[in-house]
Amino acid sequence: MKSKIYTQLSVMMFLEFFIWGSWFVTLGTYLNSLNFSGAMVGYTYLMNNIAAIISPFFVGMIADRYFSSQKVMAVLHLLGGVVLFFVADIVTAGSLIFGLLIYNVLYMPTIALANTVSFQQMENPDAQFPRVRVWGTLGWIIAGLAISLVLARYYTNVEATAIPLKMGAIASLILGIYCFSLPDTPPKNIGQDITIGDVLGVKALRLLKNKNFLVFVLASLMICIPLAFYYNFTNMFLNELGMKGTAGKQSMGQMSEVIFMLLMPWFFVRLGVKRMLLVGMLSWVLRYILFAHGNLGASIWMLYLGILLHGICYDFFFVTGMIYVDKKAGTEIRAQAQGFISLVTYGVGIGLGSVISGQIVDYLTSSGVKNWTSIWWVPAIFALLVSILFALLFTDDRVDKAKKEDIKTI
Repeated sequence: MKSKIYTQLSVMMFLEFFIWGSWFVTLGTYLNSLNFSGAMVGYTYLMNNIAAIISPFFVGMIADRYFSSQKVMAVLHLLGGVVLFFVADIVTAGSLIFGLLIYNVLYMPTIALANTVSFQQMENPDAQFPRVRVWGTLGWIIAGLAISLVLARYYTNVEATAIPLKMGAIASLILGIYCFSLPDTPPKNIGQDITIGDVLGVKALRLLKNKNFLVFVLASLMICIPLAFYYNFTNMFLNELGMKGTAGKQSMGQMSEVIFMLLMPWFFVRLGVKRMLLVGMLSWVLRYILFAHGNLGASIWMLYLGILLHGICYDFFFVTGMIYVDKKAGTEIRAQAQGFISLVTYGVGIGLGSVISGQIVDYLTSSGVKNWTSIWWVPAIFALLVSILFALLFTDDRVDKAKKEDIKTI
């Protein structure tokens, strides 16, 4: 891959996730300032999950068959930037939620399209894609730091305002224009018949006949329900505690993600698939317990450790899960299997979690005061139960052996 193309793809990936990180982290705090209930906050985040379910249809049935990926990205980001800018000024619940649904439907397909543009320019994707994708994580980190270190200087309590939404809108317009300069990436399935079953990954369902893969899928679905508590309510929680520069401090989680991504091969050889997944699940349990008892006094270390655990929480569970699916599926249905597990986790699992977490927050709120200790213990217990069931029921060790042999040859 030429250095010019590497630079182009890195800038694209940086802006792609800078946009998402601009508004997603602080949205709950902003909605709370508008007096949205916990349930309404959950429903608002649900729009992202619904879009994640819709996205494969758009990419598979339209973008991959008729249009160049970089041009579709350009149009979606330009439209999305305009929509998000106007949505930022909406303060009524129904209209704001509907507006964010439209925006997310425009944004979520661009993640897959960014990957498509990247892969088609690479001679060795396994080695080259991580070098490009890491810029996406850096984009998310810089977005949080920009809110806490730059915008906070000019706007009082900026995380409780619509300013981060507008920052994301402006970045979306910039990326939309930039996409026209990306290398041409023509549709890869032009002239081919693609069915809804192909898009949904129906062929991958036959993997569910394997008991261990079925346990993995069900555990992945169930563990994503408590995960939504973190994504939807952590920023609100930390702001209500009185923490300053919360968005920037939360970006430490993505910093640890980069570190543990680099360390994953070392851990994989020593732990294997089952233990890696379990460590990821149990790290969510520990994170929520730390949040339940952390404060800005002597126990502030609990809050920071809870944030820093993100690297283990995400890499050990999601990335290990992708590796497991990759080995289990084989070349014929590998892409469908990855799409299927993404649908189960990011779409259905976290979608259910968005709804449930909002209901729990409302239930444990009295006279406008949230009982955060009790709130965080709910996902902690839920994640612990899922972890125990997974430990008891998942027994597959063949993938561990295969993956260890692969890593030893690297």
